Amino acid sequence: MTVVLWITLGMLGLAALLLLARATMGPTMLDRTVALDVLIAVMICGVGVEAARHDHTFTLPILLVLTLLGFVGSVSIARFTRGSDDIEAEKAER
Repeated sequence: MTVVLWITLGMLGLAALLLLARATMGPTMLDRTVALDVLIAVMICGVGVEAARHDHTFTLPILLVLTLLGFVGSVSIARFTRGSDDIEAEKAER
């Protein structure tokens, strides 16, 4: 089972690196927001794997905080962005 946990952590680490790259290179604010929201989900999975590996429940408050942070962040960004994410339409308006 240890091999499965290490493979899982490696895949989550690779996903986190790719998401960080997407968050820095994203052409629009919504691309960056989605990347950071998925990054928080990957962090939640990583904390869950760590809790399963060490067989304890001390990380449940951390999971709750990360879940609320992801939800509130996504909702607040969605609330305050404009309706369109079309780059060409934004360039045409200028």
